[in-house]
Amino acid sequence: MSLRSLLKIDGSGLTAALTFVLALGLFPATVLASGGGEDPTTATITATESGSVTSFFSSIGQRLGIGASDDTFLQPEQAFPFSAEIKDPYTITAYWEILDGYYLYRDKFSFVLQDADGVEVANVDIPRGKEKHDESFGLMEVFYHEVSIDIALQRTNKAATDLTLVAKYQGCADAGFCYPPMQQAVALSLPEAVTPAPVTTSPGGNGFVSEQDQLAQSLSQNNIALSMLSFFGLGLLLTFTPCVFPMIPILSSIIAGQGSNITTRRAFSLSLVYVMAMALTYTVAGVLAGLFGGNLQAAFQNPWILGSFSALFVLLSLSMFGFYELQLPGRFQSKLTEVSNKQRGGTVTGVAIMGFLSALIVGPCVAAPLAGALIYIGQTGDAILGGAALFALSLGMGAPLLLIGTSAGKFLPKAGPWMDAIKAVFGVLLLAVAIWMLERIIPGAIALALWAALFIISAIYLGALENLKPEASGWQRLWKGFGVVMLIYGATLLIGSVSGGRDLFQPLAGLSVAQANEGAGAPSKAHLEFEQIKGLDGLNQALARAKRNNQHVMLDFYADWCISCKEMEASTFSDPGVKQALDNVMLIQADVTDNDAQDQALLKHFGLIGPPTILLFTPAGEELRQYRLVGFLGPDDFESLIRTALN
Repeated sequence: MSLRSLLKIDGSGLTAALTFVLALGLFPATVLASGGGEDPTTATITATESGSVTSFFSSIGQRLGIGASDDTFLQPEQAFPFSAEIKDPYTITAYWEILDGYYLYRDKFSFVLQDADGVEVANVDIPRGKEKHDESFGLMEVFYHEVSIDIALQRTNKAATDLTLVAKYQGCADAGFCYPPMQQAVALSLPEAVTPAPVTTSPGGNGFVSEQDQLAQSLSQNNIALSMLSFFGLGLLLTFTPCVFPMIPILSSIIAGQGSNITTRRAFSLSLVYVMAMALTYTVAGVLAGLFGGNLQAAFQNPWILGSFSALFVLLSLSMFGFYELQLPGRFQSKLTEVSNKQRGGTVTGVAIMGFLSALIVGPCVAAPLAGALIYIGQTGDAILGGAALFALSLGMGAPLLLIGTSAGKFLPKAGPWMDAIKAVFGVLLLAVAIWMLERIIPGAIALALWAALFIISAIYLGALENLKPEASGWQRLWKGFGVVMLIYGATLLIGSVSGGRDLFQPLAGLSVAQANEGAGAPSKAHLEFEQIKGLDGLNQALARAKRNNQHVMLDFYADWCISCKEMEASTFSDPGVKQALDNVMLIQADVTDNDAQDQALLKHFGLIGPPTILLFTPAGEELRQYRLVGFLGPDDFESLIRTALN
């Protein structure tokens, strides 16, 4: 017996009933429109397709939530057809077509590359979805109809290569059925990478691009002349930073060591040799770092090398004071004077050697312009343009040195007491450079004690403890005043070193913190406290804990020989606003002082050359690549960066 006779309604009555059902939104319009035709998108829910009236009422029952069965839902590959294609040598585009009545979760996407030697996922650009209150997960972002996701790649292998992309995702049907997590793999062929990688930003990044990425991009877009000019200007800006500033007394002492008879032309020649040797060293070391990922400067931050170089500066400073003639026996005096003169600048070769060593040992700074050039070299393999940018950067850093060295030769006083005083000043500056270098390898309290000794002894030489005669000149009184100030500051540094202080500019910070702790009865943090990790395994373990706790992560790359790292620690990481911005962030630190195999592997994993570098990660463990910070950043700018990245 047919359903029509059972219900005792004719064809028009059945049509009216179906129209009523449609009005309630219980059945898709395609059933009436199809008239029994084929529609593959509704094959599992239309009665006319199967010819079974039972399936017709079954589908209505599903809409009402009665007797629903998983068998009536599409297979995952039918509900979410997936495809992927190569967009460019550095980008894969994954695409899902999502059938009506189904959706995918935004936070369930993840991607893995298999058989991809030298190719890694650098960034995943997932667009914003539509908010939906999900019965299983609560308020979620989901995608209807379609979604396209760009996957940015980091490539150390520039050759054409085959790989497999594994896409993981999860979705549901509006009718109330959720699929388990699923994955699909697709084989792809990456073309040869002959152009620079495009700069990518993560969703929610507000178009923010880090300074080093902007500079890397500018090298590929601007003409050579404009690029060189911009990097020369950036080098000028780096002049009075820890990268370059210590070289000023070194070069000045070389010129002063020539005596009062040096000509301006001779001073210019020696200064030019020093600057060119420094620039060429920076360039070669940078190109090697960009091509092979190693940091030649880091290899020279060795206690023995730093100690030897510091001893050389002490030797040079003693010659400035004339101690060789006063204190050393004759047989040692001639030998030491000969060695000292060779490195002090008596020959062009000696000056070049000093410039070479200064670039590698004195100023191993990593700043955004240097990182930008290295990123460009690493991504494109273009050592010529990248090396030219590094050379222009180095010349910019060396231009003020050239000016200062030449000026020193022009304005040095003639022989006499003035010349002895000038040489003594340079001797003190060389001792300061020696202590500054030793700070990288000795405890902070001992370094502070050495600074105290330098200030106190210099104050004594300025006559701080001597009585002024009534007929003393104004200059004598002025120098005594400077001496008294230096004596007081030196004594303050000495007290600070005994109380555990480490900062030359805040020597009593340890004492004040101790008093605050005693009064409050609770410990107080002078700066951010980091959890120490070692290598990739340590990082992965920390990221796993952060994922369980739903925390963002900040990874700080640090080294004892990194002056900018200590500058960040002293001024940025101690700022109350910075502490507040990072209140709920897991803080981890990789100390790469030893530069061992694990340290190098961790740096290479992220394509870094050294500290100071700070990386930010989402709770899911994905790096916020566009917020990567290379070099020093002050507290206000750093706080703004953190709040922008994490909001």
